[in-house]
Amino acid sequence: MKIAYLTSYDVLDSSQWTKKKVGLYGAGYHLAKTLESQLVPLEYIGPINYNSPSLIHKLKWHFNRQLFKKDYFYFLEPSVLEEYGKRISQKIAKSNSDVVLCPENTLPIAHLNCEQPIVLWTDAPLSASVNLYAWLNNLSDETTKHLYEMEKLALDKCKLIIFLSQWAAQNTIETYGIDPAKIRVIPWGANLDNHRNSDDIQAIVESKASDRCKLLFIGVDWFRKGGDIAFEVAKNLNESGIKTELTVVGCEPAIDGSLPRYVKNLGFINKNTREGAAQINKLFSESHFLILPSRADFSPHVFCEANSFGLPCISTQVGGIPTLIRDNLNGKTFALKSTISDYCSYISAAIDNYSDYKKLAYSSFHEYQTRLNWAVAGETGRQVIKDIL
Repeated sequence: MKIAYLTSYDVLDSSQWTKKKVGLYGAGYHLAKTLESQLVPLEYIGPINYNSPSLIHKLKWHFNRQLFKKDYFYFLEPSVLEEYGKRISQKIAKSNSDVVLCPENTLPIAHLNCEQPIVLWTDAPLSASVNLYAWLNNLSDETTKHLYEMEKLALDKCKLIIFLSQWAAQNTIETYGIDPAKIRVIPWGANLDNHRNSDDIQAIVESKASDRCKLLFIGVDWFRKGGDIAFEVAKNLNESGIKTELTVVGCEPAIDGSLPRYVKNLGFINKNTREGAAQINKLFSESHFLILPSRADFSPHVFCEANSFGLPCISTQVGGIPTLIRDNLNGKTFALKSTISDYCSYISAAIDNYSDYKKLAYSSFHEYQTRLNWAVAGETGRQVIKDIL
């Protein structure tokens, strides 16, 4: 089985990956390398870019912004997508692959015409992001219509659709009426190199500070990822007598006044560099919990990465998170209406009963080993793709 690996970006050149999409792009890289390590030949189809916007497209953008204060995206225009699909189809036509796999979103396959069966492996449909993520929360009616039409067309072309969570699968079935029989749920792994074993995790857990609680927040969007909640949790734990540190990575904390001494802001860390990876590894090893109380999210890779260090995760019951985080196995998810006290009670109980915390840490690593790593994802994905041929 040979796979045509279709991406809009350069999978093998991390220097070209954008900060906001480094998680998705990194996943595309790790999935590719995992499949190759499992002796699946890949033919890289990409990067493939859109044509530049025409004068009409620029005028339509200006018109929507000035008159309606709405966003218009030219790349969702049917004519633009048709040209985009034609260029992709021409590349696929020269391939001797057995199947086309797109580990990105529906855009590259909406107008792809090829003899090979098409497989999409993604976190969620684009439509699930509408009015949820910043770049899709203010669309013009025309762009919204184009997005849904494009995605329905793309999903119907797929012979197999793989999502990272049950929530994403159900969302797609309800939104587009897709046949559940061609949908599978397979989580991705950690976008970090990992050679740790049980002995390594035991050493990490035993070496954690016993005189304080270290919380780690990693996210590019302070409010959407619940940074303000994480801050209030750290504040209340300190006020209750539990010495707590909160380390923030990826964004600027938006709080009134100056940062208290127990908050450390490290900014963006590029884990694709040797220095960045070492810094992230150290933070995962030293922390007691990854805390990411997201208000809106799909399937953050950071949970898999944390679990690969035996680091339990605290998050919310939104999007695909409950597929990744199983309560009291590799962390705890809270309802959006939960109070700061709810979070603090759970954390303080774990710290006060440290033997229970250690069990949670070890079971977090077990969850990583058995279902949240690239080897499992690759092998499971390889089999379900092979089954459609």
